Amino acid sequence: MCGIVGYIGPRQAVPILMEGLARLEYRGYDSAGLALIHGGQVSVRKAKGRLDNLRSCLQDDPVQGTCGVGHTRWATHGEPSQINSHPHTDVQGSIAVVHNGIIENYESLKEYLAQCGVTFRSQTDTEVVAHLIHHLYQGDPVAAIRQAMHRMQGSYALAIVCGDTPDTLFCVRKDSPLVVGWGDGEQFLASDIPAMLPFTRDVYPLEDGEIAVLTTAGIRVLDAFGQPKDVTPQRVDWDVAAAEKGGYPHFMLKEIYEQPKAFRDTLHAYVDAQTLTIRQERMPLDAQAIRALSRVKLVACGTAYHAGMVGKALLERLAGLPAEADIASEFRYRDVQITPDDLCVVISQSGETADTLAAMRKAKQAGARVVAVTNVVGSTVSREADDVLYTLAGPEIAVASTKAYTTQLLVLSLLALHMAQARGNIDETQARALLADLLRIPEQAEQVLANRERIQRFASLHYDQHNVYYIGRGLDWALALEGSLKLKEISYTFSEAYAAGELKHGTIALIEPGTVVVALCTQPALLDKMRSNIEEVRARGARVLCVAQQGLPMDAFERWDIPQVPPEWAPVLTVLPLQLYAYYVAVAKGCDVDKPRNLAKSVTVE
Repeated sequence: MCGIVGYIGPRQAVPILMEGLARLEYRGYDSAGLALIHGGQVSVRKAKGRLDNLRSCLQDDPVQGTCGVGHTRWATHGEPSQINSHPHTDVQGSIAVVHNGIIENYESLKEYLAQCGVTFRSQTDTEVVAHLIHHLYQGDPVAAIRQAMHRMQGSYALAIVCGDTPDTLFCVRKDSPLVVGWGDGEQFLASDIPAMLPFTRDVYPLEDGEIAVLTTAGIRVLDAFGQPKDVTPQRVDWDVAAAEKGGYPHFMLKEIYEQPKAFRDTLHAYVDAQTLTIRQERMPLDAQAIRALSRVKLVACGTAYHAGMVGKALLERLAGLPAEADIASEFRYRDVQITPDDLCVVISQSGETADTLAAMRKAKQAGARVVAVTNVVGSTVSREADDVLYTLAGPEIAVASTKAYTTQLLVLSLLALHMAQARGNIDETQARALLADLLRIPEQAEQVLANRERIQRFASLHYDQHNVYYIGRGLDWALALEGSLKLKEISYTFSEAYAAGELKHGTIALIEPGTVVVALCTQPALLDKMRSNIEEVRARGARVLCVAQQGLPMDAFERWDIPQVPPEWAPVLTVLPLQLYAYYVAVAKGCDVDKPRNLAKSVTVE
């Protein structure tokens, strides 16, 4: 969850490290800190709270150095505090460590080190790492790091500076993301690419067990056996502006309005607009392999799980394939029956989600073929899956996912259509008609987002609701879950989503006069049922906000329309006003939209 940056070169490191941390603050903002080497000494500065607190600390107590590491924390072990902030050092203060992940056996390591005379200052698992490396150090930092790796259990991305080697920066990863980057006589490392975009475009994502040694002369990578490894940097073609606000008050609003472009980019990658066909070379499995499948399991967490629910429904509806959507943190511990005839689709925006990675490895071990849907080239999930379907959302900085989610919906829609054609459930004429409708989605998304003022007005009048309920049926139920999640995670409003038919089984007892109920009505076949559910809550005094396709006859307190579209493609448009509604409620309540409390962007721990 935490953010890590590192720099070595001819320039003063503090401005570079601080800019990198600012671009990674979405990964954690309980505290922040730096460690730099100057004159053979390791100097540490850290502060509880947001990055601005560290800036104030540095103004009052500046630090020099051209080699250093930085960290922004999402607390796991130990409360947010100045003492628990990273970096952590050994007893002598000669080794400083920053860490993303969890050391699962830190208690036994801590007990052993305490018996060796080590006194601990913090409650964190990371401090154990600094002391362990110092305990094993015999003049060779790489050897000490490798020995420490053999003793540590869990997940970690570590960046390390050592006073004995002031011209060298070290880093290693296991199950937590870490990227190194090459500059001109200077090198960089970070948890995520956006932190390095202003400085370099040549990057390499470390693989599990690899150690990188950074000096001004270059970067040396060692494999899990300690042997030198030839690596080729990848060229990142993201625009630096894509990771900046660009005049918007928040990254989230910017990313909501970037969705039409993200839709066009993603569709262009997978669809030939001239022939109205799916680019077969971009899709996994040929027709014979698809026809041999017995079942598809879609596995993900959080927002990506909600995308998986839509994918499940589309695979069943279009391709006629039995499909299941599973929460990865449950899937990995269930006695799931997986066979080589199953296809497992794992969905992760970052490609580093810990539970999703574990679920993917479980499916592969059982012999299932794995297709990954991710936004990050070179991520762990993309390297380990049998096939990869990339979303082309570009960098997403706000913690609450918007464009990454909707491009996942697009990719899953195309996968379902691809499988439907291979299985003969849809003929060529039907497929072209559906693709033509899909290619109109970017323009229709712009129409939906143009309704911004009406959405903002409604949010400003109802932002003080204590409870908000979302209801829908079929695909709309999956969208209700996502809309509810967006509202609760950025505005801290209690919100729940229900399959509309379940209201009468208990939830309707919570409806009282003035309660806002968001009813999603985009599936014509379920319209009459939804109308009945709306009347049930209206009779109890609810204020119903209805999101419906144009032309569908629905009466409500407030209604927002989306353009007419085949019901299979409606989710991509339906979620847009729900995103804006959550955003404007959060703004009206004075919440920190991009960095909601207790959350972080990439969940790299269980």
